[in-house]
Amino acid sequence: MKIMPTKSMLSANSAHPLDLEDGRRVRSTTVLCVRRGESVVMAADGQVTLGATVMKHSAKKIRRLYNEKILAGFAGSTADAFSLFTRFEAKLEQYGGNLERSAVEMAKDWRTDKVLRQLQALLIVADPKRMFLLSGDGDVIEPDAVGDGAIATIGSGGSYALAAATALMENTEFSAREIVERSMKIAAEICIYSNLNVTVEELKAST
Repeated sequence: MKIMPTKSMLSANSAHPLDLEDGRRVRSTTVLCVRRGESVVMAADGQVTLGATVMKHSAKKIRRLYNEKILAGFAGSTADAFSLFTRFEAKLEQYGGNLERSAVEMAKDWRTDKVLRQLQALLIVADPKRMFLLSGDGDVIEPDAVGDGAIATIGSGGSYALAAATALMENTEFSAREIVERSMKIAAEICIYSNLNVTVEELKAST
């Protein structure tokens, strides 16, 4: 099990399209998470693409977990992601909402369990103080600080969202929500596998 603090840029390059047996690929999602000040904001677009066909415009790829105190978003197979959400929420219950401990134990199970190892998805999980990217390789990646906050992205449009959010974080006083909304719009206008049907969730330290 690897616990890897890393450059925030790496998180954008961690998501890969899913290959189907006939060579088609499922590409779905731009998920962006930004923490600034007392707030953490996560957003995801609604598009799911199979090969050259848009299969759905309004998929929901973000959930609030553990009494709405934790945000989780996914890129990849929807069915697999829902299974991972359920497993991760069980870890949160087991460890009293401790995000880091739950993320580490979840990644450990994901890497070693024969069933979980087959699940094709990536997760971003966050609370107002920390955020982590989880993969089936056992990685728990906490992005480095960007300005006075942090940024994590996954999905086909993640690199575009990351670039936009980094520029806004370093050069403006925008709130986390403003950064997310503007960055998701930029990503959707560039990435053909993302759209402007965006779901946004926000948590504040006081909630």
